[in-house]
Amino acid sequence: MLQDVTVIEIGQNLAGPFAGEILADLGARVIKIEKPGGDDARKWGPPLTADASAAFHLMNRNKRSVVLDLHSDAGRAALERLLEGADILVHNMRPGAMGALGLGGKETTARHPRLIYCDMGAFGHKGPMARKPGYEPLMQAFAGLVSMNGHPDGPPARLGVSVVDLGTGMWTVIGALAGLWRRQATGRGCIVNTSLLETALVWGGGHLAGYMASGVLPERHGTGHPLLVPYQAFETADGPLVIAPANDRLFRALVTALGHPEWADDPRFADNEARRAHKEEIIGLIAGILRPMARDEVSARLDAAGVPNAPIRTIPEVVDDPQVRALGLLQAMPGMDLEMTGLPISFDGRRPEIRRAGPALGADTDAVLGGEG
Repeated sequence: MLQDVTVIEIGQNLAGPFAGEILADLGARVIKIEKPGGDDARKWGPPLTADASAAFHLMNRNKRSVVLDLHSDAGRAALERLLEGADILVHNMRPGAMGALGLGGKETTARHPRLIYCDMGAFGHKGPMARKPGYEPLMQAFAGLVSMNGHPDGPPARLGVSVVDLGTGMWTVIGALAGLWRRQATGRGCIVNTSLLETALVWGGGHLAGYMASGVLPERHGTGHPLLVPYQAFETADGPLVIAPANDRLFRALVTALGHPEWADDPRFADNEARRAHKEEIIGLIAGILRPMARDEVSARLDAAGVPNAPIRTIPEVVDDPQVRALGLLQAMPGMDLEMTGLPISFDGRRPEIRRAGPALGADTDAVLGGEG
C-alpha cells in the first residue's frame, strides 16, 4: 500500500516504534534510527534474539536499523542526507531534545519542505507542561483514566495494556497519512503534533463529557458500564461470562432466555433508566440464576436468543481459539519459531504479512547510508 513511501523513525520504547511499525506493515520503507546502544526496548524483558527482547521485535518488525549518534556532527549530517529522500519523520524523543539538536519541527521542515514531520509528545506541544516528559502510567493517572478503572469496592487501577502509547501511535499514523494526502495537492509537508495526554483525554472523553454535562463524578464499575444495565461479567459455575444486552429489546431476549420474561415488564426493569435506578436488584436476580449454571450452557442459550456474550478468556485460551486462528492475525515471525500479532487491517480480504523480524542493532547502517537499502 505504501511501497513508495520512505519513513525515518527516531523512536524508542513504544509509541514512536508502534507508529513506525504500522507504516512498515503497510509497506513503507521504514528506517529506524537508533542511538549507540539501541532502543531501550531491546532490553525490555528476556532476550528473544541476541540483542533484542520479544517486546522489541513486536514493535519493530519490517524495519531497517541504522545507528547514528545524533549528538555528533557526522550523525546529524547523515540524518540530513536521509531526510532528503524521506516522506515522513516520526519521533517520540523527550520534549525539547530534537530542538536542542537543531532537528525541531520548524527548522527541519524549512530545510525539507515536503517532509511530514510527526512530533509525538508527552503532555502536548504547547501549554505550561509542554516540556515535561511522560510515560503510559503517568498519562493514565493524569488524564483520569486510573480513577475511572477498577472495581467500585477496591482501589483505582491502571488499564492493563498500554492503550495510551498504542493509541498515540495510531493517531500519529492517521495524521501522517492525512499530511501525505494534503501534500499531493499543495506540494508541501507539515508538522503533525500528537501526544500521550491528548490520546488519554480522548479515550476518557465519554466520562469527561458526562461529568461536564451533569457535574457527577464517574464511578468505577468493574466489568460493568456507566450507562447500561445489565452490561457486565456474571459468575457461572465454571467461570465468568460477560453479557451485554445493549438495549431494551436485548434485555427482554436475555430474561426470556433465562426463563423470566416477566422481568422485562416489571416497572423497575422496563427500560434502561429504570434498570440503572434498580441496578442492584436486577443484577442480583440475574446473578442468582447464572451462578449454578455451566458457562457453555448459558452462552449457548444467549447465542440462540441473539444476546451478545463472551467468556473472560486467559491468554492461552485466546491463542488457541478457533475464531482467533481463523482471522490469521497471529503470524509467524520470519526466522523464529514464534508467532506475533500482525496488522489488524485487511485489504480485499488479505492481511499484510510480516516480512522480516525486528532488525539487529545497526544491521542496515552500511547498506542504508551507502544508498543500497
